[in-house]
Amino acid sequence: MTTMTAARYRVTERWRETGDTVTLALEPVDAPLPVFRPGQFAMLYAFGVGEVPISVSGYGTAGLLHTIRAVGATTGALCGAGPGAMLGVRGPFGRGWELPAPVGADLVVVAGGLGLAPLRPVVLHAMADRDRYRRVAVLIGARTPDDLLYPGEYEGWRAAGLDVYTTVDRATTEWSGHVGVVTALYDRLDHRPAATVACVCGPEIMMRFAARGLVGLGVPAGQVWLSLERNMQCGLGHCGHCQLGPLLVCRDGPVVAYDRAGPLMTVKEL
Repeated sequence: MTTMTAARYRVTERWRETGDTVTLALEPVDAPLPVFRPGQFAMLYAFGVGEVPISVSGYGTAGLLHTIRAVGATTGALCGAGPGAMLGVRGPFGRGWELPAPVGADLVVVAGGLGLAPLRPVVLHAMADRDRYRRVAVLIGARTPDDLLYPGEYEGWRAAGLDVYTTVDRATTEWSGHVGVVTALYDRLDHRPAATVACVCGPEIMMRFAARGLVGLGVPAGQVWLSLERNMQCGLGHCGHCQLGPLLVCRDGPVVAYDRAGPLMTVKEL
């Protein structure tokens, strides 16, 4: 049961992903929190600074993995926390990805920038249960090659039978891959639209175009799942800061089907 009281977790490892993004491995100091499902999030508290919602990006040998970008005082403090640092963790919160998908389904993962972090557990699930699915494709977009998350893992994902494609908005002289928006990779897909389940996460404008493109290819809107981001402060649906029309994202999301989220995302400033 989730509460307003933070459990103490210790940073056991910290490694840099990009210039402004790190991954922290956390282990419980006291009784561990309930198991987090892929797509759920925690409220991470940097003592004396503040608290922010961060999705789970994986599961370490003793606890949780969180990938965090430094964009403010609290995330900056979290990113600066080294091994041995103590953090507060509340959770698990929200609705996760609809996993496992039906046996024999095709699975498509579409990630933009930091959106790959909450999608990484989907990838790990697909690798662990690869025989469950017919085709699994992971489409990854980033601003530049240096902004790609987890690039050292891609070959392992491919070796496990996943189709992994990457693209960047701006190439460097060393980049020989695709250049363009992530939806330009849709021509690589070899999926049966009606039997496809898609998981999408990234900047909101990217998700709108990505979801619209998948529906345009014939994927039912109810089988396209988005991870929404709003100003989540309590995690319990009490404060109302994360309201999106009739939804409270911390409670009804963050993962919401496109047939429900799509109309709300078209309303300016909602």
